[in-house]
Amino acid sequence: MTTTDHPSTSTNGLLPLRLRLSESAHPLDGGWWPQSPLLAVELGHLVDQFPADRGRILRAVYCPADWEDAPKRVTTARGYIEAGTFGREDKHVVVLSMSDRRKLCLVVIPSGLTPNQGAAALEASVTPYFATSPTALLDKVTEDPR
Repeated sequence: MTTTDHPSTSTNGLLPLRLRLSESAHPLDGGWWPQSPLLAVELGHLVDQFPADRGRILRAVYCPADWEDAPKRVTTARGYIEAGTFGREDKHVVVLSMSDRRKLCLVVIPSGLTPNQGAAALEASVTPYFATSPTALLDKVTEDPR
């Protein structure tokens, strides 16, 4: 499992990337906990800080209900990536198309969760079969008062 906890080198003032990636095959490839509901900022940060050993992000598909903006193109340190949307039924998910033609499916953890809830959601995102869907995963971690 990969956790990014290195200092951000970006100049956008964001904290280190909050990302967990799974090493094992299961329905989700990990979780991403953005710091705000602004996709244009957060997706650029994800692309710029994504672990190099896991590949390069070329495109992202997301649910517009999860974000305050809906960009079709996002600026990154190396230029830009294309972004697209899918139906509202796939809430709390982003699908990343990688340079090696793989697709990664990440749970998008709402930026407004408490630190404990966000950390629990990141851990759950890499726990095989923790929940039946990203929405169920987030429901479980936000119901538990611990």
